[in-house]
Amino acid sequence: MSIEHPAPIQPAAHAQFSSSKMGKVTLYTSEHLLVGLNCFEPGQEHALHGHANMDKVYSVIEGHGMFLLEGRQTPLEPGMLLVAPAGVPHGIRNTSDARLTVLAVLAPGPQSRN
Repeated sequence: MSIEHPAPIQPAAHAQFSSSKMGKVTLYTSEHLLVGLNCFEPGQEHALHGHANMDKVYSVIEGHGMFLLEGRQTPLEPGMLLVAPAGVPHGIRNTSDARLTVLAVLAPGPQSRN
C-alpha cells in the first residue's frame, strides 16, 4: 500500500505480520520521505543497524518492547517516540507476548539516493 495523495489513515489498519520475520509496510514514499510500519510478532526484532544519510523516527502505535539505541535498551510503549539520527545504530525488539506495531519515518527518502 502506498498513499498516492495525502489522506488521513489509521496506520494500524494497514499492519501486516509474518511468523517468519518482521513485517514491513510502506505507507508513503517520495524523494523526501518514507513512512512505513514495522510489525513484530512476539519475540521478533529489527536488529541493530544504521542509516548513514537518513534520520529515522519511530513512533509506537501498539504493543510493548525495547528500543535499541547505541548499545542501550529502553522500554517502549504506545505513544512513545524515538529519533535515531543518521549514523546512529538503532533497532527494536518485541519482548512481550503480544504484537507490536511501530510507525517508522525516514528522511530523506531512499528514492533521493537513486
